[in-house]
Amino acid sequence: MTATAYLKITLLFAVLTGLLLAVGYAVGWYFFGDPIPVMRLALGLAAVLNFVSYYYSDSLVLKMSRARIIQESDNPTLFRVVRDVAQKAGIPMPRVGIVDSPQPNAFATGRGPNKAAVVATSSILQTLTPDELEAVIGHEIGHVIHRDVLVSSIAATMVGAISYIGNIALFSIWFGGGNRNRSGGSPLLLLAAVILVPLGATFIQLGISRNDEYNADEYGAKLTRNPEGLIRALEKISEKAHTRTVSSNPAKAPSPATAALWIVNPFRGNSLTELFSTHPSLFHRVGRLKRIAREIGVYVP
Repeated sequence: MTATAYLKITLLFAVLTGLLLAVGYAVGWYFFGDPIPVMRLALGLAAVLNFVSYYYSDSLVLKMSRARIIQESDNPTLFRVVRDVAQKAGIPMPRVGIVDSPQPNAFATGRGPNKAAVVATSSILQTLTPDELEAVIGHEIGHVIHRDVLVSSIAATMVGAISYIGNIALFSIWFGGGNRNRSGGSPLLLLAAVILVPLGATFIQLGISRNDEYNADEYGAKLTRNPEGLIRALEKISEKAHTRTVSSNPAKAPSPATAALWIVNPFRGNSLTELFSTHPSLFHRVGRLKRIAREIGVYVP
């Protein structure tokens, strides 16, 4: 793992741990008059969740996305593209998976190049040209190289722990819980902590996710020297990201828990919820890719 990746994970863990301790402190102070036991419980919960996410994130993601690992004979074209791009990147051949879905999309999972899987939907080969598919796989290999799945797994588990403690506290406040005679805690201060701290943690998680997408776009465009192919692929996938076909077949739709992993958020829509999007807008991604094209001397109209 590169020094940059270590630094990124360390800073992420430090910030989110600080937020976890902050909400733990507020809950312990208000309900028990002593924040230490709750803070210890919060740290223990974070440690367990991060251990599970580190060692089993790939298996969990594959199950949640309903992906099946395939052999080369099952889909020679996809296998060949993944192998070619992996060789260009200088990493071992990842496992290859398929998700049966009418929506073209792809994602990568695994904690690093030696334990990775690249997954595509069954419809992606019918939607994208070979060079567009190669550009998409280049993007996903970028996530593998940068250990983005490891980082996002840590972020997701820590944010989940923070939100879990906050939700318990909110539930208790609504039903008159707490030991105010002992602690002297203000419910307004606790309410602010259990709402604002999880919200701040969520924004950190979303910011990391959007930045990872930009970095993977850049890596894939430079690796394949085909930013135009990636632009066309993103436009095609985005066009079908929330079509009537997908929404009318919920059994074949991807799990919302895996939304951040896909190259295009399969649940994006035209609403206020895009403020909390896991992905940058198509407009900004295309603009950055055109700038990258100029940097590497590739013409993109």
